Amino acid sequence: MQISTVVSTPTKLPEHEATYRRLHDMMMFGDLAPGQKVTLQGITAALGTGMTPVREAIRRLTAEGALTLHENRRISVPQLTLSQVDEVAFARLALEPKLAQDALVRMSAEDIDALAVIDKGIDTAIGAGDVQAYLSGNHSFHFSIYQMADAPILLSLTASLWLRVGPSLRVVIEAGGSIGPDRHKDALAAMRDGDAARLGEAIKADILQGIDRLRADIQRRL
Repeated sequence: MQISTVVSTPTKLPEHEATYRRLHDMMMFGDLAPGQKVTLQGITAALGTGMTPVREAIRRLTAEGALTLHENRRISVPQLTLSQVDEVAFARLALEPKLAQDALVRMSAEDIDALAVIDKGIDTAIGAGDVQAYLSGNHSFHFSIYQMADAPILLSLTASLWLRVGPSLRVVIEAGGSIGPDRHKDALAAMRDGDAARLGEAIKADILQGIDRLRADIQRRL
């Protein structure tokens, strides 16, 4: 199993927390693809840490619905079903436009410029077919916005939804063909205009764009 580290090991953290975060990032940002099964020993070797913190990280991520533990002691990122995609879509559409709109009143011009830089990196990743860079950049774009909303409960709920759906968003660039209108650009334009309603609509459209790709991919595999 070849694994590259997308995010470096956090410093000054207990080993079990650092291990959890690294395994979380491996799952979220493309090292572990949905449906791919890996062993506990393989994860431990890849992270270069002890078996105990890896077991604890797997236990936490399994409880959060982000990993599946199989009878043969292998683990995998779950492949979402159509009904699960529908549930996640419903919740994301309720939460994320609200977070973005609440964030807008706290954004500076410099914040928006920083988001534009992240989005440029996403464009580069899509052009290169770089799954890891796309997943990490897309996550960074959204959560850089949502963290500015100062709504920790809504942010925590949204993060839990992304644990379930984030890894599967790789299909956005793996499926090929036109992705469609660039909703991040629409969101950035709305931010610069200070238009909360337009920003909410852009976020909704962006979510639905990814969800449509997920649904099409699941139906193709049925």
